[in-house]
Amino acid sequence: MASQGFSVYVGNVPYQGSEQEIGQYFSSVGVVTNVRIVYDRETGRPRGFAFVEFSDETGAQRAVDELNGQSFNGRNLRVNYANK
Repeated sequence: MASQGFSVYVGNVPYQGSEQEIGQYFSSVGVVTNVRIVYDRETGRPRGFAFVEFSDETGAQRAVDELNGQSFNGRNLRVNYANK
């Protein structure tokens, strides 16, 4: 099986948050390899959630355990394992 990154779903992301800011925030719990904010196709505006990919399962697990419910730029994040 090809090795895939370990992704977490991040909900309630502030609309003004950037992928770089989110990556820096999540790097406190592990090595972040990718951040993808999801945008609305029609308006081009952020939809308020993102996916953060870690290099290993430990980072993803720590993100779920330690960052779920934490405040980021004034909003409490929802952090769960992403559905594959």
